[in-house]
Amino acid sequence: MCGIHGIISARLGAGEIKEKLLQMGTAQVHRGPDDAAVAVYESGLRKVGFGFVRLSILDLETGMQPVYAKADNSALICNGQLYNYLELKEGLPDVDWQTKGDAEVILQMFRQFQPETALSVFNGMYAGAFFAPRQRQLLLFRDRFGIKPLYYRVVDGDLFFASEIKPLLKVSGAAKIQKDAFPTLFTYRYLPGEETIFAGIKRLPPGSFMIYNLDSGDYEIKSYWQNVFPGCDSGSGRREKISLLEAEEQFYKIFTDAVRLRLRSDVEVGSFLSGGIDSCAVAAAAMKLQPQLSLFTIAFQEKIYNELPVVKDFLAAGGARFSQAKHHVGFCQRSSLNDLPELVRALEEPIFLGATLPTDQVCRMASHRVKTVLTGEGADEIFAGYRKFLIEMAAVSYLDGDGGDRLKLDNLYPELKAYLRQRADDPLQRYIQSETLFSEFELSRLLGYDKIVVPGLKQLKAAPQLDGSEHPLNAALAVESRCRLPDYVILRLDKLSMRHSLETRTPFLDYRLAEFAARLPVDYKINLTDGREKYILRETFSRYKLLDERSAWRRKQPFTSPLATWLGERELWPEVVAEALAGGMIKRHGVLDPVMVNELTRQVTAVGVGPETLVSGADRLFAILVFTLWYEEFCCD
Repeated sequence: MCGIHGIISARLGAGEIKEKLLQMGTAQVHRGPDDAAVAVYESGLRKVGFGFVRLSILDLETGMQPVYAKADNSALICNGQLYNYLELKEGLPDVDWQTKGDAEVILQMFRQFQPETALSVFNGMYAGAFFAPRQRQLLLFRDRFGIKPLYYRVVDGDLFFASEIKPLLKVSGAAKIQKDAFPTLFTYRYLPGEETIFAGIKRLPPGSFMIYNLDSGDYEIKSYWQNVFPGCDSGSGRREKISLLEAEEQFYKIFTDAVRLRLRSDVEVGSFLSGGIDSCAVAAAAMKLQPQLSLFTIAFQEKIYNELPVVKDFLAAGGARFSQAKHHVGFCQRSSLNDLPELVRALEEPIFLGATLPTDQVCRMASHRVKTVLTGEGADEIFAGYRKFLIEMAAVSYLDGDGGDRLKLDNLYPELKAYLRQRADDPLQRYIQSETLFSEFELSRLLGYDKIVVPGLKQLKAAPQLDGSEHPLNAALAVESRCRLPDYVILRLDKLSMRHSLETRTPFLDYRLAEFAARLPVDYKINLTDGREKYILRETFSRYKLLDERSAWRRKQPFTSPLATWLGERELWPEVVAEALAGGMIKRHGVLDPVMVNELTRQVTAVGVGPETLVSGADRLFAILVFTLWYEEFCCD
């Protein structure tokens, strides 16, 4: 885990490039506080500058980057880890290895194979750059799910790239804010797709690589992987013909191997532990290989949000299995709101997700004891873990069922009728319906626009190809894994963990698990009869005794914050909240309507609001709070 940055220029001298690379490294030193290096290479008219800041986790003695091949003067920098590097290394017998880590394996794979071929066998989280002087090319690449970020920008014919946005702003000049993206932001809670809020700064898409021609300065971006669901993406993909028992066996084999690979490290690995089955199963599987695993749980004083009692029940039920574990507990409180300016600075773009606060707290706590942790992130998006997926499946069954079936569904899912009344025919439009923060009319008032038209995912070039023939659950999962997962869920995990120089590893985002899950029959993921999401996970973890029965079948509680309580008691607001929402900040910015914001502050209540609530007055106000603090940080001199 580390930070990378680079410059390709035909106009800057080597000394200027090195100076800028040093500045870029300073801007993201939190990603790699252990060591740093810069190097400049030449290729015809252009110079290629590589910068690297290191968080030492693997190959502590010889793992510094850039890594270099004398035979052809090629070089590589990479952020993240290639988990199956030992297996790939066995297939490269004629290499005179200079290091013991994974980066040199990536370098040699790109030297010997085409990018598509090499990337197709990589299993890991990575974002990097490969300089190939003989081909007069630069290759930028990113892992399948975009677990590791990679941003780029072209200014005056020069290409700048980095793991974060701030290094780009530091050396390539200020960037205009894309104010026309504000309606999208306040609808989706983030910006889906390649575009960022900063004009001209883009994300390299997940599962993609860029080939940059060092002679012409032209570049092309190609996709090497998409998680394909049956019926989606022009009808490609196949449905697995498999019994539930066979599916459980295959899932368990892949899952435990994914955990095993992610325990590869030369430093201690810990694990996050919440009350959800995902992190519990990851911790339990890891414990079989590392009995003295350090576990980290974040708790709340507000009872309905607090998962600590559930975690303690799980550890007690595990008995001797967890006897050597070291369990660390921290509390996320109202005072955590004081950290929001720093969180906004770390996230770089406004993301309206209440889980940012406890995520930051648990990362801070873990970073004091370990350098890397396992997490349960990704299971909900891959195996249909959210209630919205249950409701979508119920809607399909309701529309296809008779009177008796419909009555049962009405009783099981009280919100189903309301959802059916508004359920759009277009699956891309359905995707955002249940989570929209503001209507277009409200946005017009909030932003002061005469008329608001929020672009759909197709217009944002962020959507999978759907034609209506795919099962609606597969359509929803395709959109979820293509958009919300990389640009919202994983982005926040990477930025907040790296703010504390902590590496997070996600076994559920092993591409083998994702491809397996995509092919499964939909009723292996959702069981409508008893209202259980992630059905195959629960069955498998129970059968193989990774989880006790009570833990395996416990109903899901979303991981979020008690924002309704914290923001509803106005007299207890921390100073930073009061200044942003009730001080002069909003009026000074001149972006949001202060009268409407004041109205929204008075509408927040904790009555009837809990972790399961998708949209509350607190969610709306939190979005305004985060946006205001972001605007203050990035748009005000």
